[in-house]
Amino acid sequence: MKVDLRYGQAGLTVTLPAACEPHIIRKPKMALLQDKTAAVMHALDQPKGCESLESIAGSKKTACILICDVTRPVPNEVFLRPVVERLLSAGLQLSDITILVATGLHRPNEGDELARVVGDAWIMANVRVENHFARDKNAHVDLGHTATRNTPVFLDRRFVEADMRIATGLVEPHFMAGYSGGRKVIAPGIAGEETIRTFHSAAFMADPNAIECNLVGNPLHEEQLQIVKMLGEVYAINTVIDEDRNLAFINFGEVIQSHLQAVAFAQDCCVVEVDRRYHTVLTSAAGYPLDKTYYQTVKGMVTPMDIVNDGGTIIIASDCGEGLGSANFRASQTRLIEMGADAFLQKIHQQKLAEVDEWQSQMQTKPTAKARVQLYSEGLPDKDRHLTGIERVVSIEQAIMKSIEESSDPVVAVIPEGPYVVPKFSGQR
Repeated sequence: MKVDLRYGQAGLTVTLPAACEPHIIRKPKMALLQDKTAAVMHALDQPKGCESLESIAGSKKTACILICDVTRPVPNEVFLRPVVERLLSAGLQLSDITILVATGLHRPNEGDELARVVGDAWIMANVRVENHFARDKNAHVDLGHTATRNTPVFLDRRFVEADMRIATGLVEPHFMAGYSGGRKVIAPGIAGEETIRTFHSAAFMADPNAIECNLVGNPLHEEQLQIVKMLGEVYAINTVIDEDRNLAFINFGEVIQSHLQAVAFAQDCCVVEVDRRYHTVLTSAAGYPLDKTYYQTVKGMVTPMDIVNDGGTIIIASDCGEGLGSANFRASQTRLIEMGADAFLQKIHQQKLAEVDEWQSQMQTKPTAKARVQLYSEGLPDKDRHLTGIERVVSIEQAIMKSIEESSDPVVAVIPEGPYVVPKFSGQR
């Protein structure tokens, strides 16, 4: 039997061993939006928790629209121009509108890559599109501290000072914040470095509620809600896509209410209950653009933890064509490997602020403490392989066969779409 995994831009076909009994875990079929233009217009005309976009914009003089960076396959080409055109019809000028790429602490998106992220040549030619830089202190407004956990709140001045604020994004499972999109595009999307390093600290990451598809008691989500409250009036466009990146849902509205509506839709599609755990799990890092780096690959090894047996094997396929990730992540992985997981975790729990990208190394220790994690990657440079801290395999088929032989269990869970699908064990715990 052959299975196709999300891998790079072309995908990866794996021939499963004859002895393997695969259980394919994927999203249920979604009812897709056949007329995307009509769906966008309906969303703008029938908002969630607020008036229509044009009614709101009629009293505004400036607007800032947030879009996600290259790590998220958001269908910006579907809605950006209609939103801008409605702002223009409400009286704003093109010079009054800024589109801001919510990079968080990721690198900026520039050149052809920025054009691909925006997805609309007219927007690129007519609207100011800029990147957020979290390390530029002068580019942020200090809003004080959250009442919940005393998180310092610094947000990009271009968004804070705009009369009309719109966050746009993709609502999908997120292995720390429960779900992406909505409030997450604001923080960490356009937050300052100190804000991001605070609520990505070891204490936040270790909280048992900071997991995929959970908003209840999730410390990241709660801080994000506080930050939105401190910011004031914000609106959002939220999208949900299927396994093939087709649009299944879009809405517009007040940022929190519209996000929760999108979460309710995504929850029914992304969480898949299974009635057993597995010794062998084959998954992916969701393909391009998420699997461009090993940094993002960690998400794919964390998400299936609930269905893998203690001491089992997680095999993850990820292209990693851009290598390990940032220099900060490289330094963090070096510390993790040199110190060992226990000493590394002990050290970071003593810090008030996380080192940049250190949180991803912390998250990696969760699956590696439970299972053997193996990586198949054709794109990761040889010089980076030792810094993954996990075993490299050159053949997925052989890795599966070895795991089956060791466990005497031929049943293998296969998750083609990686972290965009969240398998949950529904049996006796």
